[in-house]
Amino acid sequence: MRVLLFSLLACSLCLWAQDAASGASSEPSASSPASAQTPDSQANPQTPDIQTSHAPATLAPPADRDVSWLTLPGNIARDQRAIWLAPLKLKERKYWIPTAAIVATTVGLVALDPKIASYFRYNPAFNHFNNTFGGTRTSLGILVTPLSLYGAGLIRGDSRMKSTALLAGEAVADSEILTTIFKSIDRRTRPAAIGHGGNFADTWFDDHTSVFRPNGSFPSGHTIAAFSVATVIARRYGNHKWVPYVAYGTATLIGFSRVTLSAHFTSDVFAGAVLGYSISRFTVLQQ
Repeated sequence: MRVLLFSLLACSLCLWAQDAASGASSEPSASSPASAQTPDSQANPQTPDIQTSHAPATLAPPADRDVSWLTLPGNIARDQRAIWLAPLKLKERKYWIPTAAIVATTVGLVALDPKIASYFRYNPAFNHFNNTFGGTRTSLGILVTPLSLYGAGLIRGDSRMKSTALLAGEAVADSEILTTIFKSIDRRTRPAAIGHGGNFADTWFDDHTSVFRPNGSFPSGHTIAAFSVATVIARRYGNHKWVPYVAYGTATLIGFSRVTLSAHFTSDVFAGAVLGYSISRFTVLQQ
């Protein structure tokens, strides 16, 4: 029951911005084609018809958010309010099916965690992979990516590149706040902390390594941060077809490495990936 409650909370958080995004997109925009009618075009019936009645309706791409170093604190505060009010969205039926699907997947992975964790805990076949994707290296990689993007934007004078880096940083900040609170509540023991012959099934509310800096396993902090950065970059530079493959592929490898390193359970990684993607796309990018 405790696992189900945490899974439901995690999955409901993933859905909050879909409602916010749909509500925002339904409001008329001053820059949208539908609102671009001028008095002249209404007053002059003899204006040549462009024959747009038979053209398929298309939606204008969402405008870039106003983001800067000064607006980041306010943006993060608004993001957090939306995140923690997310469970209230479950009163609408349209969220029941996706929430149930994510909950079922999370609970299923929790049930499989003992077998998967014990397999990777004592498997030397992934030693080379683990050396390449160690925790410190992946942390640096996640941190360096937006910093490098911002630096490149400064050198090139590319405002879109700089704003992408800031949005990625905002997404990581939102994700880390959520992860810290979750870890302080569930205090799930990491697989690596379970000795030989230990019980991989009874792991919830057992980690007491630190009161002020929780070291719980659920969700995976590396994974949620990796998918937060990957989603921002993939969504803003998706016109380059290779970018989403590289971004999400790298984030997936980072998530997988957390399992092979016995740093996290599979359900931790899945929850981190879903939350990181949702926070970036629906809250930070507001798409």
